[in-house]
Amino acid sequence: MKQTMGVSTSDFQFIRELVYNHSAVVLHADKTYLAELYLQPIAESAGLASIADLVAYMRTQPFSSLHSQVIESLVTNETSFFRDTQPFEALKKFVLPELINKLIIKRSLNIWCAACSNGQEPYSIAMLIREHFPILTNWSLRLIASDFSNKVLAKARLGRYNQLEIQRGLPKNFRDRYFQQIDHDWQINDEILQMVEIHQINLLHSWSSLPKSDVIFLRNVLIYFDITTKKALLKKIKQQLNPDGYLFLGNAETTIHLDSSFERVQFDKAICYRLNN
Repeated sequence: MKQTMGVSTSDFQFIRELVYNHSAVVLHADKTYLAELYLQPIAESAGLASIADLVAYMRTQPFSSLHSQVIESLVTNETSFFRDTQPFEALKKFVLPELINKLIIKRSLNIWCAACSNGQEPYSIAMLIREHFPILTNWSLRLIASDFSNKVLAKARLGRYNQLEIQRGLPKNFRDRYFQQIDHDWQINDEILQMVEIHQINLLHSWSSLPKSDVIFLRNVLIYFDITTKKALLKKIKQQLNPDGYLFLGNAETTIHLDSSFERVQFDKAICYRLNN
């Protein structure tokens, strides 16, 4: 049988289908090196000698935590504090002031980070709110963070980051104000930690546990999906977003040619989307 980087073609096809069926992430055929890199340690920790043995075992077993571990190891969880900066500037200068003005009677605001990874994005928003919008501390504010990976959510719930993670995007004054150094790591303060609700949610499944949102961050997620899945997700987002709400996508993502219900809005250098009213 043809072997590619130590993983057979048929085994890698099984892995690709497993990842797609449970996360909708398209793992391209040239990504066999990821399987080689990440799955051998998983196989060994499960008492199996090789990736081939791991795949053979998974083929015969019902979906389990081992399958989840394999999927999570192959799905990108790249993130950082205040990543790309412009969306957070738009949130601070335009979006939150506008929403606060519109919702001043209701005094309720919901923000959802729909693929929060290790938590840097929702904690960035929490620090921004604490720093610039103290009025919201007296509102019904829900800052919800979700991901399908329990592994990254465990880190997000802990709120502890190493020196490299802290240096990526976090202003020093925010670090000094909102973090405490513990050995070589940095622990986020309880006041910020407690602002964020963390939930395990697979975007392919039901979102019925979530309230409708005024701001949704779905950044650098659509790029991993095929067209059909992108359209299906945007259709669900349309139902989840309040009429005056805003959707933030990644720099390489757009709703154009996918869903005409959204219109593009530009705030300085930041691009976001809202529903056509």
